[in-house]
Amino acid sequence: MGGVSSNKKKNNTEFKDYVSWFEIPAIDFQQAVNFYNHIFGIEMIQNVTEENAMAFFPVTKGIGGAVISGPGSVPSDIGPLIYLNGGKDLSNVLDKVEDAGGRIVMPKTLISEEAGYFAIFIDSQGNKLALHSKN
Repeated sequence: MGGVSSNKKKNNTEFKDYVSWFEIPAIDFQQAVNFYNHIFGIEMIQNVTEENAMAFFPVTKGIGGAVISGPGSVPSDIGPLIYLNGGKDLSNVLDKVEDAGGRIVMPKTLISEEAGYFAIFIDSQGNKLALHSKN
């Protein structure tokens, strides 16, 4: 949601983005895929093997990610918080969270006129995530 400017000396390596990929863990893979398909109105492409299952968020540019199930994929409501793009108005996504089996932890909240809004929710698997939008 923006960065903090710094007057410190820059190193020689500058990154366009500090996140390159994200994975949202799931125990009940299909329930998790259905949750995200419902709230975003998308159809995730799935890749299921004997050991792991992944469903990919459809992206044409920018940061991509997936829902993943398998060894070591344990949902959690603690740890790093991932902010998902809420589109033009995050209410459109947030309003579907409870119908899809999730829970709203923090309703749509203004950060500032410049930064926009955010909301926090728990998905159908127990992961805590956030949404961000300008409106």
